[in-house]
Amino acid sequence: MRTLLIPLILLLMLAGCGYVGRRMWLLLPMDNAYKMVILGLLIASLLCFFFNFIVGLDRFSLPVARVFYEVGNSSIFILLYLAMLFLALDIARLMGLVPPSFLRHSVQGTLFVSVAIVGLFGYGYLHYYHKVRVPIALSSHKPLPQPSKFVMISDMHLGYHNTRNDLAKWVDLINAEHPDAVLIAGDITDFSIQPLLKADMAAEFRRLNAPIYACLGNHDYYAGEENSERFYREAGIHLLRDTAVVIGKGIALVGRDDRTNTHRKTLNDIMKTIDGTPYTILLDHQPYHLEAAERQHIDFQFSGHTHNGQVWPINWIERALYEKAYGAHTRGKTHYYVSSGIGIWGGKFRIGTQSEYCVVTIQ
Repeated sequence: MRTLLIPLILLLMLAGCGYVGRRMWLLLPMDNAYKMVILGLLIASLLCFFFNFIVGLDRFSLPVARVFYEVGNSSIFILLYLAMLFLALDIARLMGLVPPSFLRHSVQGTLFVSVAIVGLFGYGYLHYYHKVRVPIALSSHKPLPQPSKFVMISDMHLGYHNTRNDLAKWVDLINAEHPDAVLIAGDITDFSIQPLLKADMAAEFRRLNAPIYACLGNHDYYAGEENSERFYREAGIHLLRDTAVVIGKGIALVGRDDRTNTHRKTLNDIMKTIDGTPYTILLDHQPYHLEAAERQHIDFQFSGHTHNGQVWPINWIERALYEKAYGAHTRGKTHYYVSSGIGIWGGKFRIGTQSEYCVVTIQ
């Protein structure tokens, strides 16, 4: 399936580039030389996206690498919205709602498209930085000596775009909650561990006033699982790879290795290591096969990975791919929450979705 998906995505991107390029060439009210410069800059921005993956960014200084990352990874979202906007305008033209002159060598049309894109992505950028506090209250049918409070987050994607300054703000938000523990459902890193080491991000994790537990996500594997493990040890993060620990009186935490590891243990095998019947929390980065947690009588599963699509309408696609792509869910007596993540991959835009951290109380 994946071998077919990648060529299909590339084909769609090329088709989108061709369509957007053609519409912009007809729209811009200027000489061809200026049009070529503008389109050349857009193509160069998109090529940065492939450059980031093929060549890599670790060889560059942090400021240069951040520019390449932000420009390249933002361009694919801008291309998506340009394609949707031009498609909507073409449909409106065919329906007689927009005159053909509005889309050909048009100052008014150019201003409309420019203001729409700049305004939309300006909003998306600012909205990304607004971190939403999601309270989750859980009632245990198992006896607990006292209530427990946890901050649960996923998809930090620390690296060339989510910097130490971003992490410092998130640490302050978490510390303000005074949790009993901090639980991270994977993807602490983005694609490389190098920017975390260069910026000494481990020091920010050590500022957290509560123990930190995490499982691996697929991006932690992209950064190299050994590299990720080494960084987590330095940061004071307790990494759970198909293991379970007790994190409070009457509460056990299970951390599954990411499904990128095709040899990870089954949840059934992991649960055999838990003595008694404590209230059980499961961290599993990718929310596939939710029925497994129900079968093992897990009380609460926390996952991430989907980002809720990051921008509309990708979140609609996510809903078709997962049983639950975002939010609270219940199967039998097992409760779930799939987070859209506190961080993000690629361009820092949230359109129709939110960045969030969850404050979970169990009593």
